[in-house]
Amino acid sequence: MRTLSPAQVAAPAHGSPAAARGLRRAAASTEFTILVVLVAISAVLAWMRPQFLAWGNVQNLLLQVASVAIPAMGMTLVIITAGIDVSVGGILGVSAVLMGQAALMGFHPLVLVLVGLAAGAALGAVNGALVTAGSFPPIIATLATMNLLRALIFGLLGGKWIAGIPYEVRQFALGRWLGIPYPFWVVLGLVAVLTYVLSLRPEGRHLYAVGGNAEAATVAGIRVRRILFAVYALNGMLAGLAGFVFMGRGGLVQTNAGSGLELQAIAATVLGGTSILGGKGTAVGTLLGAFLVSVVRNGLILLNIPALWEGAIIGGLVVAAVVADVMRRGGIHG
Repeated sequence: MRTLSPAQVAAPAHGSPAAARGLRRAAASTEFTILVVLVAISAVLAWMRPQFLAWGNVQNLLLQVASVAIPAMGMTLVIITAGIDVSVGGILGVSAVLMGQAALMGFHPLVLVLVGLAAGAALGAVNGALVTAGSFPPIIATLATMNLLRALIFGLLGGKWIAGIPYEVRQFALGRWLGIPYPFWVVLGLVAVLTYVLSLRPEGRHLYAVGGNAEAATVAGIRVRRILFAVYALNGMLAGLAGFVFMGRGGLVQTNAGSGLELQAIAATVLGGTSILGGKGTAVGTLLGAFLVSVVRNGLILLNIPALWEGAIIGGLVVAAVVADVMRRGGIHG
């Protein structure tokens, strides 16, 4: 048996053996497993309801994926740091209310996007401050802000809806390029940027280090608190962007805007392979998780299954994914 030197082991491999190893690694990855499950569910749905593959339904599905994937990208960063944010639905709702009111005042859509991003980032920064400066556990901090934001939405709307959003504002959500909804192109851009940062940038390595072992990361000189604050602010900013898509899709903003979004974003992230224990996760996996969540929701509608089963099924998938993750990681210690 030939023995490889350390240099040979470290050197990039080329040729068919390397390609075979790469294929085996890809086949063993979480993303591949999700893809197989996704294809299997889609095939069953297409067999039971042929309209599932109709181009109009595919476009609608891509729009649903974007609505979940945009906030889920921010959630991925949060969960990689071993945190959680259950307030993203409330952040989306407040951002949508502010943008809706600005839209009725005649502001340009670009201004509305900036309003949503700024509002989302500011509210996310509050979560970041509670987690870092206040040392609140993330679930407690964001649970508190979630309820405060729900009350704020009701206070801003006074129990009424914002309706009559101008068509030029709604074009961002309803328009298409090459037949693909604009929001899905935004998702693809986010996936590309996050994949680059998480894979090739020091900031990405620091993020995984914080989620893997925050104490060791601190000893290594990584500014853990600064990273956590930035991650929660960025997560809020993406929730604000999702609010713009939400407002455009429906053309109105109601008091329950964004309600339940937190479950969908967490589901897409965890189903996509991001470890709830921190230190592991990819943007591509989260995109596949968003597809899985959206296909399940779309399938339930096509099969005329009552909407109340949606939460139960998605929640069940999340529990299964978390149990599998914990078992892979050898259980929760400490």
